[in-house]
Amino acid sequence: MKEKEFDYLDLLEFEAIHILREVAGQFERPALLFSGGKDSITLVHLALKAFRPGKFPFPLVHIDTGHNFPEAIDFRDQLVKKLDEKLVVRFVEDTIKKKKLIEPKGKNASRNALQTYTLLDTIEEFEFDACIGGARRDEEKARAKERIFSVRDEFGQWDPKKQRPELWNIYNGKIQKGENVRVFPISNWTELDVWNYIKREKIELPSIYFSHERTCILRDGKQLMAKTDLIQLESDDVIVEKKVRFRTVGDMTCTAAVESDASTLDDIIEDIKQSKISERGATRIDDRISETGMEDRKKGGYF
Repeated sequence: MKEKEFDYLDLLEFEAIHILREVAGQFERPALLFSGGKDSITLVHLALKAFRPGKFPFPLVHIDTGHNFPEAIDFRDQLVKKLDEKLVVRFVEDTIKKKKLIEPKGKNASRNALQTYTLLDTIEEFEFDACIGGARRDEEKARAKERIFSVRDEFGQWDPKKQRPELWNIYNGKIQKGENVRVFPISNWTELDVWNYIKREKIELPSIYFSHERTCILRDGKQLMAKTDLIQLESDDVIVEKKVRFRTVGDMTCTAAVESDASTLDDIIEDIKQSKISERGATRIDDRISETGMEDRKKGGYF
C-alpha cells in the first residue's frame, strides 16, 4: 500500500491540533475566544478534529463590543447551536457602565481598546488560565514577536522581553497564581494558508467574506466603511454603493472593506495572491493609531 503523502496544510493542521491538545492537557480552565470571524471558525474546526466525538474541553467565549457585523453574530449563534457547545458572551457595554469608562468619540472612534477591560474581567470571573485565539504572525509586527504560548501577568499584561523558548514543539504552560496564557494554535499560518484550508475542509463562513453590494462610507478618499449609525459621518465622507468584501471581521467602526468581485473561495485565494498588503494593514484602522498601536494594546492586556 502506498503511504499517504502529507502536504503543508496537513503539517499545519497537525501542529494546531497538537497545540489544542496540549492546552487541554496542561490547563484546568481554558477557553477559546470566538468572534465569528474566519480564524476563530478555523480554530473551532480544528477543535472538532482534536476532540470529537467528545465535547470541547473549553467553552467558546465572545467579548461582544456591540459594534459587530450582524452577519458575524448570526453565524456565531448558528454555529454554536449546530455544535451544541457552550458559548459565554460578555458585553463591553456592560463594562463601560460598570467601570464608568470613557468611550472614544469623534472620527474613527472605536471600542476596540475597551475590549481589554471586559476580557480581563471575564478571565477573572471564570478563572480561565488559558485563552485560545486565532491571531497569526503574518497579521502584524507585534503579533510576529509573540510565542504560541504567551504568558501574561496577573494584570493581563504582555512583556515582549520575557518570552519562553519554544523548541521542538515543546510548550511550557507553567504559570503562577493570577497569571494566564494566551495560546495561538495557528500562529504559524498565513492568510493564504487559512483560505486554502477553508477551501480544502469545506468550512462554512459568514457571507460578509464574499463579494456583495453594500452601502459604504468612503472616508479620506480611500477607506470603504460599512454605512452604519455607529460611525459618525464627517463633512468629507461620501456615501457610495460598492461591490465589496471584508478580509477581516472586526468592529464595524474600525474595519474597512476592499472592492472585490471575489464571490468564490477560488476568487478570494487569487485576490490574496495578488495582494501586497496584509489583511490588517489593508483594512484595520485601529492599528494605525500609532506606529506601535497593536503592541501597546497587547502590553495592556489586549488579546
